[in-house]
Amino acid sequence: MKIMNVLAIIAVFAMTTAFNNKKDEAQIMEILQGVKHGWENGDGAPFRKHFLDFDGARFVETGGQNDSLTDLIEHHVEPEKDAMEYLTIDFGEVEMHFEGNMAWAVADIAVKGKVKKSGFEFDKTGYETFIFRRVEGDWKVVHTHSSTRDRRK
Repeated sequence: MKIMNVLAIIAVFAMTTAFNNKKDEAQIMEILQGVKHGWENGDGAPFRKHFLDFDGARFVETGGQNDSLTDLIEHHVEPEKDAMEYLTIDFGEVEMHFEGNMAWAVADIAVKGKVKKSGFEFDKTGYETFIFRRVEGDWKVVHTHSSTRDRRK
């Protein structure tokens, strides 16, 4: 009878873990959709909602960095709305990993846009890594690193 109790406990734990992972994965995908919306629309609100603002925060993009959430939003995300004729970002093949209250996701990224002032158009692909911390039951982005290069033909 003891073995049946142990097996039942293991089964319940496995089902709970699978449910929690699906819930966590769904929340992270929601965050990535918010990031996509924010970049494409020059909207800082998704970043303020989903990113953790703390001393030492750094968000890296192809050799440059923003050293705070405010810096990222006010000097990068929001100004691009006025500077770009269009900007599209697509995340694909998102791979997620969970370790207690920390998680990370690596995603393929494709970025296309056109600069209003010069007419310069770009079409880049690469990867972006997101690091998350669970804060009061919600996942928050604590670091990003994006690296892209011109799309290979």
